[in-house]
Amino acid sequence: MHQPSSSTARYPVAGAGLGFRRGLVPELRASGTAGIDFFELAPENWIHAGGSLAKDLRHFTERHPFVAHGLSLSLGGPAPLDFGLLGDIRGFLDTHGIRAYTEHLSYCSDDGHLYDLMPIPFTEEAVRWVAGRIRQAQDALGRPIAVENVSYYAAPGASMSEAEFINAVLSEADCGLLLDVNNIFVNSINHGYDPSAFLRALPASRVWYFHVAGHYVEAPDLRVDTHGAPVCGDVWSLLDEAYRLLGPVPTLLERDFNFPPLAELVAEVEGVRARQRAVAPRAAAG
Repeated sequence: MHQPSSSTARYPVAGAGLGFRRGLVPELRASGTAGIDFFELAPENWIHAGGSLAKDLRHFTERHPFVAHGLSLSLGGPAPLDFGLLGDIRGFLDTHGIRAYTEHLSYCSDDGHLYDLMPIPFTEEAVRWVAGRIRQAQDALGRPIAVENVSYYAAPGASMSEAEFINAVLSEADCGLLLDVNNIFVNSINHGYDPSAFLRALPASRVWYFHVAGHYVEAPDLRVDTHGAPVCGDVWSLLDEAYRLLGPVPTLLERDFNFPPLAELVAEVEGVRARQRAVAPRAAAG
């Protein structure tokens, strides 16, 4: 990985953000959004919302930058792409002025929804398959998208490494990368690789923004990606390393359940911002 020469203007958002979850809306309404630079939402959770939920969403999207992170497009799946869903997503992004759309580099459906993110085999055939579907999705949405490196617990039929697979997909699909720092760390424990080497193997020029989150320690050699706990020290350290390599890339804190008081989440977001500020002078000088 190398330091990009372009400014942070190439990113869809700036600063440190927080996942926009329904469970957080009442406290965000009551306490305000100070300390949060942008939000990310899952469009599937909001596309058909009506009544007070729709009003809440409009209240925030009119006032704050938003990005969208899809849950169910199933880019790597065997079933045909859901072009009805893509049409709904496109309308939603346009209506709310969403600045970027991303999805998981995985699949979650076949004849029906699998309710989990399944690993795509790391093979040349899978590269061609998923890259073609990403190009179709970009055409249907009328905009480029980014895909996220995911956590996974098995790698069936792999003929290349995870990093080689991600690089090949990004190149063939000509899409962006949503780089999840927690997923790199979780996978490095579960599959026994060097997270720093993996980080350096990814294409810096394709990064749109970062994710950071907490996970569950099942055993010394098994971590489970939950988004239900605070960010741990090892993930903070890997995020620091990512900033040293790339500069203060916009970063989103994910929290999906076990919500603490909003002030605690904002303090974690501020922890992200403090790390960005620490590298900002060096990034500007470089």
